[in-house]
Amino acid sequence: CKVSHRLSEKTWPESRQEKKISLRLRNSNGSVHPVILPTDPEERQPNAGEYELTEVTSFSDRPEQESDRTEMVVIDCRANAKGQREEDALLENASQSNESDDTSTDQSPVPPVPLKETSFSIGLQVVFPFLLAGFGTVAAGMVLDIVQHWKVFSEVNEVFILVPALLGLKGNLEMTLASRLSTAANIGQMDTAKEMWKMIMGNLALIQVQATVVGFLASIAAVIFGWIPEGHFKMGHAVLLCASSVATAFIASLLLGLIMIGVIVASRKVGINPDNVATPIAASLGDLITLALLAGISTGLYQELDSNDYANPLVCVFFIALTPVWILIARRIPSTREVLYSGWEPVIIAMAISSVGGLILDKTVTDPNFAGMAVFTPVINGVAGNLVAVQASRISTYLHMNGLPISEPNPAPQKCPTPCSTFFGSGVNSRSARVLFLLVAPGHLVFLYTINSMRAGHTTLTYVFIAFYLAAALLQVMILLYLADWMVQWMWKRGMDPDNFSIPYLTALGDLLGTGFLALCFHILWLIGDRDTDVGD
Repeated sequence: CKVSHRLSEKTWPESRQEKKISLRLRNSNGSVHPVILPTDPEERQPNAGEYELTEVTSFSDRPEQESDRTEMVVIDCRANAKGQREEDALLENASQSNESDDTSTDQSPVPPVPLKETSFSIGLQVVFPFLLAGFGTVAAGMVLDIVQHWKVFSEVNEVFILVPALLGLKGNLEMTLASRLSTAANIGQMDTAKEMWKMIMGNLALIQVQATVVGFLASIAAVIFGWIPEGHFKMGHAVLLCASSVATAFIASLLLGLIMIGVIVASRKVGINPDNVATPIAASLGDLITLALLAGISTGLYQELDSNDYANPLVCVFFIALTPVWILIARRIPSTREVLYSGWEPVIIAMAISSVGGLILDKTVTDPNFAGMAVFTPVINGVAGNLVAVQASRISTYLHMNGLPISEPNPAPQKCPTPCSTFFGSGVNSRSARVLFLLVAPGHLVFLYTINSMRAGHTTLTYVFIAFYLAAALLQVMILLYLADWMVQWMWKRGMDPDNFSIPYLTALGDLLGTGFLALCFHILWLIGDRDTDVGD
């Protein structure tokens, strides 16, 4: 039996100075009753199989001889034969007055102690998943560079608007899933098989609901953004966008969710912090899988436009009809029920922000002079999203593991963190921010070299281009890391779980900033004469 206790001395009036031992037992219905534990060692019977506990309704009714006792709180105490261990747990630190409650029982193991991490250990754990994720974004960029010339992308330009929104699903859903499960694993909520499977089933069902809704809304946003500049749209193209978006979001989220669960469970077994590896690995395959699925599904459905009028609507109806099933599964798990009801705001707003980035991408890559931007867009957005997701997940886990209480809504205003405190502070979060920021330049140089070696894209890698590109990437990541430091703590102080709210906003802002900065770089390079469009053709 695991006995948890809170020790405190209570000062009574001078006429009655006394210390009492009170055991607070929580019943199955949630009620709590104080119980008196004898202080005499003989009365305690340390070798007995169980304690004899006397329930009382008030301390004022106790006789005077019970003075000089220590007040303790025991939650969910269960008898066992190890009386000596229970006595040691009850008497430990009896003079301290501010021990916190531990509500774990033998079914809920005690959460592990946070790992002491240095800058070197953080970098060592992050660098390999970061490079793996980066090469995944390079592959996604090369795929986008190829498929931008496919007929469906040239005839239905609104598909480009879907690209950042659907690629952003890894931030909206998969990285949020990874952050939730990493925090749950770190604080001991996945240490038993029963708890682990409950978390897995609930979270998988949750992201399927979110993926279907976000995919549908992303297609609507693409239709609107495509209709506003031109003033017209084709109904067949609108249904094609809906079917392609919903099917891609559903399948990609299911595959990536399963991969995430495997990575987090394996990380805990080998002693690696899941926060450092889960989100980058989610992104390593996320962009590539999502973009490949979007290109393949949209091309197949586009070919059915002329020959089969029912194919696209049936695809939409099929995936949307599955939504109630996932809702019923997600509602059965308490940890996902709250997110199912309250977690829509960040996901939908993030989708809208990413769609604005998609509009920028659409208007840029459809110009033949800026066709070279396609191969770099997933890279610059993916790298920034990976790094800021790691930082946000680490800060959230730090707040959870240190037992800092989630504040009530509308708290008293507190000082906003500054860039100096974010990057030059002495805490572990500032240390990780420095490590992640220092990975940006060497990482992008490796990825640019890889793209150039494979002769992908439509842009020659001149020194001027590399300088502008690195400046845009560094500025993007610097802004995102500072926003992560501010946003996670701001949400925590207002009673919002950062695992569910922060990463969608941050990755969506990363898509918008990355696409905007990259488009600005290409326009400036065009104006100063650093231009070419024939490389890779």
